[in-house]
Amino acid sequence: MSVTAPPTVLRRRTGIAAGAVLFALAATGCSGLGRTAVGPVEYTTDQDKVVSVNSPSVKGCHEMGPDGAREVANETKIDMILYPTRDCSGGGTTYVATTFTDVNSPRSLPWRSYRFVH
Repeated sequence: MSVTAPPTVLRRRTGIAAGAVLFALAATGCSGLGRTAVGPVEYTTDQDKVVSVNSPSVKGCHEMGPDGAREVANETKIDMILYPTRDCSGGGTTYVATTFTDVNSPRSLPWRSYRFVH
C-alpha cells in the first residue's frame, strides 16, 4: 500500500519549489547586469581636451588620466565624489550632485579620479 500526500500539500510544495527557482533565476540574472551610472561624465584637462565617459560603472574608482581634470560635469543619474589622487583616497574631495558641474580653482590640484555614491 502506497501513501500519497493530499493534493493541497503537493500544490504547496510545487509552488514553493517554483518560487525558489524563480528567485534563484532573478538573483543570478540581476547580479550579472553590471549597474552603470546612466549618462555621461565629461571632464576637461589642463590642455583643454574634453573627455566623455558614457555610463561608467557605479562600482570602483575611475581614473581621469595622467593630467587629471580641472572641470567635471556629472550628467549621470548618480552623485559622484572627485578626488585629487588617482586611487580615490585621501582628503580634499568634492561632492558633485547629478546634473551639476565643478570647476577647479587654478591654484588647486586637478581632479584625478572619481567614484559614485550608491
